[in-house]
Amino acid sequence: MKKLTKYISSQIFSGFLLVVFSLLAMLWLTQSLRFVEMVTNKGLPLRLFIELTTLLMPQLFVVLSPIAVFAAVLFVYNRLLSDRELVIMQASGISPMTNATGAVLVGILLSLFSIYVQNVGIIKAEGAFRRLEWEVKNNVSHLMFREGEFTNLKDNLTVFITKHESDGSVSGILLNDETNPKQKVTLSAQKGRIIYQDDHPHIILLNGSRQEIDTQTSRFSSLQFERYSVDLGGFGKGGLKAASVREKSLSELLSATSNKDLSLSDQRKHIVEGHRRITTPWYNLVCALIACTGLLIGNFNRRGQTKIITLSVIFMVIIQGLDLIFTNLAGRRLYFLPFLYINCFAPLIICLYLLRFYNPFIWQRLKTRIRMAKNA
Repeated sequence: MKKLTKYISSQIFSGFLLVVFSLLAMLWLTQSLRFVEMVTNKGLPLRLFIELTTLLMPQLFVVLSPIAVFAAVLFVYNRLLSDRELVIMQASGISPMTNATGAVLVGILLSLFSIYVQNVGIIKAEGAFRRLEWEVKNNVSHLMFREGEFTNLKDNLTVFITKHESDGSVSGILLNDETNPKQKVTLSAQKGRIIYQDDHPHIILLNGSRQEIDTQTSRFSSLQFERYSVDLGGFGKGGLKAASVREKSLSELLSATSNKDLSLSDQRKHIVEGHRRITTPWYNLVCALIACTGLLIGNFNRRGQTKIITLSVIFMVIIQGLDLIFTNLAGRRLYFLPFLYINCFAPLIICLYLLRFYNPFIWQRLKTRIRMAKNA
């Protein structure tokens, strides 16, 4: 039996990896479209582009994992049934619960891994993504300035650089500033460096000239300088966004009512997110059991198991849909929180009960007795 369980578990796990990586790849492509503009317009390096999109994967994995394990379990057990392997095992006296051991083990392992991802992986990934996204959007150094191109930092402020130096400075700088409608200023310098003061970017120009035209009097003035500082103004202002709900620990979420800085709506969101971190990982086990229960307790049909598979898919979709519905309702009224647990653990208990105690001949005997009673 150990060999049988190991064989089924390995088949399910292989199928799970294939399905989940395929789905993650497709969603990665769709999510990466959000950052295409940063690559094309701001010259975002490929390394940062991949890092940004990869940090989204833990959250997507938690969503896709139950669906992937459901598909893998359904495929493996349906193939075993089509090849008559399950029929032989059932005929030899092996119970449905024993046959489902492989799916249960994979479901438990994925549930435990999902708990780790939600409470450790997503928290770190969300924080890193938030900081990196802010840096990409607000850092005006090598991420914004592209060699040999004019860069519009904001309205009426354009910068041109010739080259990025290895020490982090830039050379061959031309800056045109028309933010003040009363004057036009053009600055040129041999070298420069970008620094931050109070989260505002400044560019320090070295060995250059400043030319100004008064638009009202048409007066022209020029001066030479060795060092000149330009405040790039509102570009990049604003600090990091506050940590999102997904970055909070489980204890912080469940004790949100004691946090007076949060509004009542935010407190409810924190509490619901905390309870979902408890229930959501176990949908891996629930979906694995739903996928195999119908095939193991149903009657074998040589024409295929289309009805059982269809019902299993419908039940899985209903449970996932109810989870979303109860999550939204609980976000408005906390007395819907118990339904999150009922929706998760009720199908789990029902599947385990059917695998352990269900006897398909009960219905046949009941139908026979009803038919005999009618004939009598």
